[in-house]
Amino acid sequence: MSIDTDDDIVQDFLVESREILETLGGQLVELEQRGDDADLLNAVFRGFHTIKGGAGFLGLSPLVDVCHRTEDLFNLLRNGERQVTPELMDQVLQALDVVNGHFDALERGKQLEQAPEGLLRALEELIEHGSLQGGTSAPEPTRKPGGGDDISDDEFDALLDALDNEQKQKPSSSVQATESEERSPETDSSDSGDMSEEEFDAILDQLHGKGRHGGVPEAKVGAPKAAREAANGDDISDDEFESLLDELHGKGKGPVKTPAAKPASSSRETPPAEAPPAGKTPPAAAAGASSAAEPARAEGPRGEATVRVDTAKLDDIMNLVGELVLVRNRLSTLRGQQEDEQLGKAVGDLELVTADLQSAVMKTRMQPIKKVFGRFPRLVRDLARSLGKEIELEMRGEDTDLDKNLVEALADPLIHLVRNSCDHGVELPDVRERAGKPRQGKLLLSAAQEGDHILLIISDDGGGMDPDVLRNKVVEKGIMDRESADRLDDSDCYNLIFMPGFSTKDQISDVSGRGVGMDVVKTKISQLNGTVSIDSELGVGTTLRIKVPLTLAILPTLMVRIDGRKFAMPMSVVSEIFELDPKRMKTVDGRRVVMVRNKAMPLFHLRRWISEIGNVSVIGGGAAQSDEQQVVSVVLGNQPLGLVVDEVLGLEEVVIKPLGAMLHGLPGLAGSTITGDGRIALIIDIPSLVKAFGTSM
Repeated sequence: MSIDTDDDIVQDFLVESREILETLGGQLVELEQRGDDADLLNAVFRGFHTIKGGAGFLGLSPLVDVCHRTEDLFNLLRNGERQVTPELMDQVLQALDVVNGHFDALERGKQLEQAPEGLLRALEELIEHGSLQGGTSAPEPTRKPGGGDDISDDEFDALLDALDNEQKQKPSSSVQATESEERSPETDSSDSGDMSEEEFDAILDQLHGKGRHGGVPEAKVGAPKAAREAANGDDISDDEFESLLDELHGKGKGPVKTPAAKPASSSRETPPAEAPPAGKTPPAAAAGASSAAEPARAEGPRGEATVRVDTAKLDDIMNLVGELVLVRNRLSTLRGQQEDEQLGKAVGDLELVTADLQSAVMKTRMQPIKKVFGRFPRLVRDLARSLGKEIELEMRGEDTDLDKNLVEALADPLIHLVRNSCDHGVELPDVRERAGKPRQGKLLLSAAQEGDHILLIISDDGGGMDPDVLRNKVVEKGIMDRESADRLDDSDCYNLIFMPGFSTKDQISDVSGRGVGMDVVKTKISQLNGTVSIDSELGVGTTLRIKVPLTLAILPTLMVRIDGRKFAMPMSVVSEIFELDPKRMKTVDGRRVVMVRNKAMPLFHLRRWISEIGNVSVIGGGAAQSDEQQVVSVVLGNQPLGLVVDEVLGLEEVVIKPLGAMLHGLPGLAGSTITGDGRIALIIDIPSLVKAFGTSM
């Protein structure tokens, strides 16, 4: 069955269910370590139950089937009738994958397919027997006919559905279903239409909040004898209950209680309570109503704390803020040209307001990085089982916020790095034990904000990397000759793993060995104007550090002049600026380098790049080359480079604009922007520039 994904109800269901599924992934992996955690079991149970309820309302039978079986299994787990085992968790995680697949199909407007028969059969076996080998089932608890303290599964489902409709809260173990009470022998023989005081208190808790109602009202003096007996005892009649609801909510406005089916043969009925005269309220009921209403009046009405907004609207707002930033830059330039104190003060105020507005709008686009981190507990768990390793994942800084576009862009690089640490870094348990380490390895994934950047760390306590092995491998694969490899220091050797086609594995597996994963990481991080560095110690472990900007919407840049025209460089990759001293320049392997702290840094003359890519009428300028040039040192991936420019102008925040048809797709250009003086400046894309023109610069 296909449904209309544009319907508001369907959209709410998809969004809320996706949030539940993201939480369930981490909870299930955590549950495997703490299988006796009752709160965790209840949380997982409620997650599957909520999704099943929404799917049932929309008539999504395949989704209901798999959620219902998983829900039944967790009902047994939380009642202590089954135990959490690795094989059980394998099937539950597979069921979670199927549910995620169903939601993918729903979002694409496709028809849902039935869950694999093998999975449904495996879940049934776990429910019936507790294992997949058809072992003996767990002993069933002895139940008294008609109720007692336990209720049937059907009654429990009905109670959960009723509570979810009124208010999403955890059902109390002390609350009994009215239907169970009415079917019990004791109730049938006496007050079949009454409820206990505990049930009545639980309903008031639902209506007003825990402990905020006035309790069970005392019987009114002069009421009929049956009513007084009911009030003095444990039960009250339906009429008294309806009368109290009218007092609390207004006549006819209280929740409607669906009457349960009564037995056909009823020996007697409880006489109805005498209705109070018009305009009069029983004192006890009035006291209960006022005590329940006072906290509500004190707190006042409370609106929704959040609202869902289409990301396209946020992008539009961010674009408008970007235009405002450009206007601010223009006014700031004019302020320097005009000697007007009032104008200067007004522009200063505008700069402050614009900065605050820019910060506020950027925060609306921010998402916690746990949206990416949330998938790694499952990934590490599955990798550890497939590789025969024991790995503990520790995550820190999950609430660190960064731009939503960066959150999505960082997913693939982090997945490659985590897989690499699990496969290459952490050793097998026996190997670790022989090395004097704990059998279980540790993998740390952390995020923290440092100024206008985010620092990500992936660290393991594995075997580390041997620089000599890396040198031999790079020569063996023909990527580098022996003489060049021997000149590499340890840090340069570690960076070899980012080269295309390089891998230390002799055999290709499903996890690694093709030599493409780390190359993808370096390329992607460079595209995000970020840097990646690596540090390792043999026998101790390896640490990778990734540094990326908080947002890509508004870009802090370094404005430079080349051949008489302005260009912008992303400030996130700039490490230092210094004057070009011809005495420090040398030639190594046919390339010009400059010596910086006794290390050779390759030089790239951007004037030559301009002559390579174009046309003077487009790039323009033609100014005479200055004798005094400056070098902008940038970090590309993990390699320092020196870009030679005519003049460094200063820092400026810019908004990236797309290139026109004439320049679109030109290597070395990322976009354009409008500078403070109203002119157009091109933004340099350093990775593509070096890749396309490195040998000729």
